[in-house]
Amino acid sequence: MDKPPTIADVAKLAGVHKATASRALNPRTSGQVNPATARRVLTAAKRLRYQPNTVARSLSTNRSATVGVLIPDLTNPLFPLVVRGIEDALGSQGYTALLANTDNAPERAEAQFDALLSRRVDGFLIATARREDPLLTRAHEQGIPVVLVNRSTDVPLFPAVLGDDVAGMAAVVDHLTELGHRHLAHLAGPAGLSTGSLRARAFRQCAGDEAPILTCASYTEEAGLEATHRLLEEHPGTTGIVAGNDMIALGVLQGLREHGLDCPREVSLVGFNDMRFVDKLVPPLTTVHVPHHRLGAEAAQLLLEQLDRPDPTPKTVSLPLHLVVRGSTAPPR
Repeated sequence: MDKPPTIADVAKLAGVHKATASRALNPRTSGQVNPATARRVLTAAKRLRYQPNTVARSLSTNRSATVGVLIPDLTNPLFPLVVRGIEDALGSQGYTALLANTDNAPERAEAQFDALLSRRVDGFLIATARREDPLLTRAHEQGIPVVLVNRSTDVPLFPAVLGDDVAGMAAVVDHLTELGHRHLAHLAGPAGLSTGSLRARAFRQCAGDEAPILTCASYTEEAGLEATHRLLEEHPGTTGIVAGNDMIALGVLQGLREHGLDCPREVSLVGFNDMRFVDKLVPPLTTVHVPHHRLGAEAAQLLLEQLDRPDPTPKTVSLPLHLVVRGSTAPPR
């Protein structure tokens, strides 16, 4: 059996020194090599079907070129887009994402975190943060590089890339009030998550103290359905519902149907996230668009910067959101 090609074989075919070939094939150092030389090395590597020895590279650099990614719920359609953004940004720099799903369970998050840590990942991208999170407190105390995605902690421990939930909620309330709605309600996400808390506070600020807020136990269709039943029993005059996310909004639509209410003729509905396929619902869902791919990509880039140039001051990157108006909102009757 032929031996696999080595970096020395690539260097010989390209007519360069081994160190030059190594730099040319490493995305993090390829910029140090003359472009024409780098192209020659890449062509030689492709001809030989050369695969870098990542174990040898990690021994020489003390890095594994892997990043642990904790996702709260892979069945939620927004998170695959976040992961795609992460992989696109990491892959361009020669890094690989190791993905773990936590099912929104803190004990599972801790187990997955430790499992990834044992595989010597260089850092973590975490989308599972809770407002008070012992796991993140521990990671901070241990000096583990982490960047938070989509959710944050009350006490800023790590850099975070988030959507501007406050501005997004303001756009929703403005839209509904401009349509003429005066009886709004918010079915909020879990209070222990920054997204649930921030959106609820922003709704209260924009809609006033009299607008009811009911907190859902989870970001799920089932929680949205249960909360809708409670809302319509306690506040039957509601004409506009703002859901904490699109999954909750799916439950609201079902609840409205079960109560014999037409959306949007009798009750308008707005979601949050702009998940794939919500434009195919009946009626198509008006919702706040969150740039999930960009959230993942920016978080990954921020982590790579932290690995190269650690910054003790955690910064927050807030990405703009915008309202997408579809068929689930209309003037009240």
